Amino acid sequence: MKKFVVPAITAGIALLAFSFAALFLVIRFLPPSTSDLFYNPVFWPGEDRAMLYYIHPFILSFALSWFWNRFKKSFDGNFIARGVEFGVVYAIIATLPSMWISFSALNVTIVMVSMWFIYGVFQATIAGFIFAKLNP
Repeated sequence: MKKFVVPAITAGIALLAFSFAALFLVIRFLPPSTSDLFYNPVFWPGEDRAMLYYIHPFILSFALSWFWNRFKKSFDGNFIARGVEFGVVYAIIATLPSMWISFSALNVTIVMVSMWFIYGVFQATIAGFIFAKLNP
């Protein structure tokens, strides 16, 4: 249990920090037309549900920790190679189909969906690094 919970909580904290850093970088360094995409009212659920945003990295990290425990023997190499492979596998199985349905069902641009996809790959890769170190 310790090999599941500790890496999951550690990854959750890292992913929460990454989400703040990524948001800062998008707002600071991308053209205003790109960062303005995130200020669409459709992406703000209101004060009563805003806290759910901060819980998401932990829900994701526990799901990814379960996935890691189940398939960690499939990933070869050092912790960096295993983390990157984990991120790519997750991107192909979960992130890409999610982005496909998001783009086809929501009024969002390909730029936004591409940014979400890249963000998802980085999230899973960061979690993969942590899992490969703490639960090899």
